[in-house]
Amino acid sequence: MNNVWFALGLTLFAGMATGIGSAIAFLAKRTNYRFLSVATGFSAGVMLYVSFVEIFIKGVDSLVESYGDPMGHWINAASFFGGMALIGIIDALIPHAENPHEIHTEFEIAPLHDPNAPLPDADMLQMKQIADVQNPAHTAHNKKLMRMGLFTALAIAIHNFPEGLATFLAALEDPSLGIPIAIAIALHNIPEGISVSVPIFYATGDRRKAFIYSFLSGLAEPVGAIIAYMALRFFVGGDSGAIPSQVMGILFGCVAGIMVYISLDELLPTSRAYGKGHDSLFGLVAGMVVMALSLLLMR
Repeated sequence: MNNVWFALGLTLFAGMATGIGSAIAFLAKRTNYRFLSVATGFSAGVMLYVSFVEIFIKGVDSLVESYGDPMGHWINAASFFGGMALIGIIDALIPHAENPHEIHTEFEIAPLHDPNAPLPDADMLQMKQIADVQNPAHTAHNKKLMRMGLFTALAIAIHNFPEGLATFLAALEDPSLGIPIAIAIALHNIPEGISVSVPIFYATGDRRKAFIYSFLSGLAEPVGAIIAYMALRFFVGGDSGAIPSQVMGILFGCVAGIMVYISLDELLPTSRAYGKGHDSLFGLVAGMVVMALSLLLMR
């Protein structure tokens, strides 16, 4: 039971990082885009390395033990691509008023932490949907902006369900593996917090509301982990409540696929957009090196 609480605590920590991103947007005088580039690249490196070197292998071991060779390998490969398909379907079905990983300029973010900063006009904004934000009479634009912010929060929240499951299952099976994954997910969530805060603030002018929506979108990770864990215990846990090894093997394959998809579809493009030169590559390699060293030292 202690492992369950530890895994849930790590998942909660990772999810709350959206609040950290929102707080940075509201409190920091300048946004360190190079840090965001290296951090998201680092997160991708951790997730890619641990997916292929550790989680995928754990899935193979469990499934080969349960189903033999080669059937275990086939099931593991199917689980891996099934996880990628799951997150891909979520990507396709969730309505995006705007890309949740939209890069916001320093000029856009300035009014969040400085009430005297001028609000950007349509020509200066990266987000081309916004117009006449300085004129309160244009309520239609404010509604569109609020809709964009809420859809961004919704999209991130639903994306965070499988991320929460990945963190939780990894920590439940191996606490030493869950810690670096939680850190990687947390780094990934920091720019997402900024992405939710900016459009909601411009729509409402309310800093508190923008922060709350950003924070709540991250809480989807522990909520998703709890729902998934309770469902697994109820449907496949049996009398003892323990999840069978073959089910854990399939879940590990799915988790590896989810993490690889997130790394390639979200983290690396975001890292490249924030950075200059080889910043994202440096972050990626650093993440892999740190993950490799941590796994070697914990053996």
